[in-house]
Amino acid sequence: MADTTQTTAPLDAAAAATAAFASVQGKPFPDDVFTAPQLNWAVIGCGVIANQMAASLALAGRRLAGVVNRTRDKAVAFAEKYGVERVYDSCEELYADPSIDAIYITTPHNTHIRYLRDALAAGKHVLCEKSITLNSAELDEARAIADAHGVVLMDATTILHMPLYQELLRRANAGEFGRMNLAQLNFGSYKEYGDLTNRFYNPNLAGGAMLDIGVYALSLMRLFMASQPNEVVSLGNLCETGVDVAGGIVCRNEQGQLGVVSLTLHSKQPKRAVISFDKCYVEVTEYPRADTATIVWTADGRRETVTAGEEAYALCYEMADLEAAVAGDESRRALLGYAADVMELMTRLRAEWGVVYPEER
Repeated sequence: MADTTQTTAPLDAAAAATAAFASVQGKPFPDDVFTAPQLNWAVIGCGVIANQMAASLALAGRRLAGVVNRTRDKAVAFAEKYGVERVYDSCEELYADPSIDAIYITTPHNTHIRYLRDALAAGKHVLCEKSITLNSAELDEARAIADAHGVVLMDATTILHMPLYQELLRRANAGEFGRMNLAQLNFGSYKEYGDLTNRFYNPNLAGGAMLDIGVYALSLMRLFMASQPNEVVSLGNLCETGVDVAGGIVCRNEQGQLGVVSLTLHSKQPKRAVISFDKCYVEVTEYPRADTATIVWTADGRRETVTAGEEAYALCYEMADLEAAVAGDESRRALLGYAADVMELMTRLRAEWGVVYPEER
């Protein structure tokens, strides 16, 4: 007889974030998240990610110091909802405010470089939502501006900041798992084709699977590889707007470590990562903000559960890492190097697939 057992499908990103916040309500905020001197933060944009960030900060008993948005009424409503101290009339007014130390950019991908140029040149530290830029040339430019003005630039891709991956990397680097051989990562969402003007399929909003979901898979792959892949083969499918909707990617680095990635915006897939080593494999589901992994040991099949951090605090970990980097933590500063490697891969793959945004023409 066929197995008709019903299982609950993973929540979408917004619902998962809501559930994560609900799971920690009433619990004391951990005292090991924000350990560096506190910075005064402002946010550019007040969409979904900005709301999640403000809600996440509230769990820590902290508030944003300022907000600016293209539509002022939305910024005012956002400020009222989260107790934000100041609403700026323009980004220029924000950049000129000496009381603001750091800025979180949460606007669409294709606007990032414009805000990065001015915020970094104004001497502000910047945490920028994924994808940090459209391509490697833009990221190189932003890094140069940050260096010239002595400020920290950080990529907000959650993979780079979750304590779970820091713990797994610590153990991997200590030799517990043996040599890393293969990373396999899936990420699939189902987005309707009915409205091709939405951000997922619109080239004018830097749509496509690579910058929206590929950045997570490639970031996790790169974290566990000893070096940047130097060989890449791939196939990408584009939709009628010219952006990528699906892709299959195989990478190899000088150490012979392989990465195999599958992406799609038009079919549901589990967000599943399996990192295979000589002595074990590590499996992580719903990996963008994961706080739990399973290690399966090669010798005896024993399963070990590893838990670190909390999904609900994902955006706090990002901000805490920037504050630590500003305070001189070189391990946190080094995260931008991983982001640059991932951006190089994404830029290369899009070029091979013929995905070109208006800003790149």
